[in-house]
Amino acid sequence: MPEDKLEELRRKASTGEIDTVLVCLVDMQGRLMGKRFHVQNFLDHAHAETHCCNYLLATDLEMATPEGFRATSWESGYGDYTMRPDASTIRPLPWLEGTAMVLCDLEDHEAHAPVAHAPRQMLKGQIARLAERGLAPMMATELEFFLFEGTARENREAGFRNLRPHVEHNQDYAIQLGTRDEVVMRPLRNMLYAAGIEVECSKGEAETGQEELNLRYQDALSCADYHTIAKHAAKDIAAAHGLTASFLPKWHTDKVGSASHVHCSLFRDGANAFHDPARPMGKSVLMDHFVAGLLKYAPDYTVFLAPYVNSYKRFRKGTFAPTKAVWSVDNRTAGFRMCGAGTKGVRIECRIGGSDMNPYLAQAAMLAAGLAGIEEELALPDPISGDIYANDGAANVPTTLREATETLRGSAMLRAAFGDGVVDHYARAAEVEQEAFDAAVTDWEISRGFERC
Repeated sequence: MPEDKLEELRRKASTGEIDTVLVCLVDMQGRLMGKRFHVQNFLDHAHAETHCCNYLLATDLEMATPEGFRATSWESGYGDYTMRPDASTIRPLPWLEGTAMVLCDLEDHEAHAPVAHAPRQMLKGQIARLAERGLAPMMATELEFFLFEGTARENREAGFRNLRPHVEHNQDYAIQLGTRDEVVMRPLRNMLYAAGIEVECSKGEAETGQEELNLRYQDALSCADYHTIAKHAAKDIAAAHGLTASFLPKWHTDKVGSASHVHCSLFRDGANAFHDPARPMGKSVLMDHFVAGLLKYAPDYTVFLAPYVNSYKRFRKGTFAPTKAVWSVDNRTAGFRMCGAGTKGVRIECRIGGSDMNPYLAQAAMLAAGLAGIEEELALPDPISGDIYANDGAANVPTTLREATETLRGSAMLRAAFGDGVVDHYARAAEVEQEAFDAAVTDWEISRGFERC
């Protein structure tokens, strides 16, 4: 299949259909980073390898180079990684004229060993652990985001004040209101499909100017790849129409935030291993153990579902964002919702993740926790029903990035799954975010105390 993809690219290059190839890695924040190659140079040389600075996995959101990362630093001189294109991921990007893209795996420049803290490598590692048990994870993500009037530059120059959602009403499932966003959503669906990404549907979400894009259930690696490309496409297409697509989880105190729910099941020999028609609700013992692992270790991996200070502003009662790390049957007030009870499609939905999550890190951490549940043969507690927001006895989701960082740092499970170096790397990344926020003077502080202090 990879050779077929390269041959197809050669054909399109010869006809002039493709002249540019985006050669991309995925950074810690889940963004596409890399280079634009002339297609012929890519086919002649870069399809085998190219190189990038290793600071790309040690920056903050603003691409600053904070201290404290063991993997790379000013002291070590910020050397190179080898970018190894995965030819199976070559695809056209119809929203960019004459352009195709390929995703890369990263290797150490000297030893050519996989970079352990690279997001794609972390997910591939957990997939391999499950494969040893004859299991293959299948996953799907829901991408929620806001569409705003004006370009990103216009909104930035206005200090992000007076932001205007493109649709000024709650448009949840509303066809007529959703039509107003079709200037972005229709080309987004169609162009992703033309890029070989299976789009299920889109819909208006439960806040002014909010949309949701759903991609088809896929193997876990494809799911993360498709999520990342779709997010990139949403921003590109919105910008082409003079709008801004924002994946900030909580843009306004009084507005519901944006999530990225993750659906998950494990397959064995092409069938859903979470399904057992002989057991209550059609869920297997394997599913019980897996979900019990998700619950037990939820605090350990929350930082991979909610990586920034703003992420935790989303967890509010009555907003469909969970506050409790418990499971339920088709109940949207829980952190984990069992969907498809009694059917072959039975699966677990994690509702903790925000729209800002890196899908590779989120999925890798969930798989590690679920696999720990299988290995430990954890018993699944009974589901919780009713308004889980009001259940004071239920376990809480971490409420701040500082709290989530401490549980990540102390997680023996994640250290066993990923290695000490990887956990320390991402704990430091979370510290960097917290330190930046702690040093900032916010509008809230100024308006609260400018006259009255």
